[in-house]
Amino acid sequence: MGKKRIVKKGGEAGAAGARGASARPSRRRLEAGILNVEATYNNTKVALADQAGNIVVWSSSGSLGFSGAKKGTPFAAAKVGEFIGEKASDMGVKEVSVVVAGVGAGRESSIRAFSTKGIHITSIKDATPVPHNGPRAPKPRRV
Repeated sequence: MGKKRIVKKGGEAGAAGARGASARPSRRRLEAGILNVEATYNNTKVALADQAGNIVVWSSSGSLGFSGAKKGTPFAAAKVGEFIGEKASDMGVKEVSVVVAGVGAGRESSIRAFSTKGIHITSIKDATPVPHNGPRAPKPRRV
């Protein structure tokens, strides 16, 4: 006869699972935090931490559904910044200090999109690693 289907009442079963953690409000309250932005050529990752450095909310352009070369674009970085800004304003964050690492295209656009959610940015620090001497030079060519 075939398998019997069980229909759950109260709306669609897959709708709540697709939204995940964004459906419920955050229990954690935060006044100030640290926003870490890692902008590489291929992706942009943004994480919001408390003053002790513990990550509270994070997202990346890959986790928002962008794939391939689109992950490294300023548009994708702006979407990540908006998403984290929305989460931060739900938690009651009033001000953040920003730490930026990397040389990707999403450095500035993610911070601009984050600040549109009404959160005051106190400082922006660049923590991009710079080599002092670099790797060992290749040996001279013999002809």
